Amino acid sequence: MATSDLLPIYRNAREWIMEAGENLRQSIKTNIRVMYKTSIKNLVTDKDREIEQFFIERIRQKYPGHQILAEEGVYEEEIKNPYKEWVWIIDPIDGTTNFVHQKCNFCVSVALYYQGKPQLGLVYDPVAEELFYAIKGHGAYLNDQPLDKLEQRPIEEAVIGINSLWLTPNRYFDYRPLQALVGAVRGSRSLGSAALELSYVASGRLDAYFALSLSPWDFGAGVFIAQEAGALASTITNQPIPIFEKTSIFIARPGLHQSIVDQFLSTSPAFQNHAAANQQNGHYKRG
Repeated sequence: MATSDLLPIYRNAREWIMEAGENLRQSIKTNIRVMYKTSIKNLVTDKDREIEQFFIERIRQKYPGHQILAEEGVYEEEIKNPYKEWVWIIDPIDGTTNFVHQKCNFCVSVALYYQGKPQLGLVYDPVAEELFYAIKGHGAYLNDQPLDKLEQRPIEEAVIGINSLWLTPNRYFDYRPLQALVGAVRGSRSLGSAALELSYVASGRLDAYFALSLSPWDFGAGVFIAQEAGALASTITNQPIPIFEKTSIFIARPGLHQSIVDQFLSTSPAFQNHAAANQQNGHYKRG
């Protein structure tokens, strides 16, 4: 699709995400109703559902032929073949725990894919008032300023984003390669919002980001924005990312991505086992 055709869609998406962000910014001054999804660690608020419904209503009105994949499942229509359709991927609040506890470090994430290819990606941090976005083939932007193309950086100078959960003994995979990586880089950070951390890779605030289990709404916009800035993205086994599945994510500056794969990831059979197990989750599994 030509950029001229995408621009009107982008303008609508931008208007919607800014309105949703303002709603959330005002709501942190009020009492937020908090509920549990699968456990006490997996929170959802009335605002998650309200903002998701807000997007669904506007997409249904403006683009009735488009499909929607969203975290809270407010819109449950089955997407029969996402690789042949227009699909919006929405996370109304990425970083809900931060939203509840910190009142910051959360965002709204919106992406649009056509036949499995990214067309638009927007990530808005309403507290910092930062809008990261990308339009296919036109690079990445922060608050309408083009982001510089990412350049190479050696491992010892890199700052990476990774959850400490992946650095401790667990029953899912061999944590030791990632632990060794953290010891080799300049520093590691964990923000608690995958979409923001992916956007931080795009802007150069982070040099790489790892996650062992993300859903499409967590990474759909952020991965695309980072790729438009020049980042390389794959699973932790260096395979193409299955956009509409729960999967691992590894994204990094050019050069750094391959260095980390060669020195830390490719030598661990346990990562291969983890990826195979992750694939068994199938399409559209929430959680």
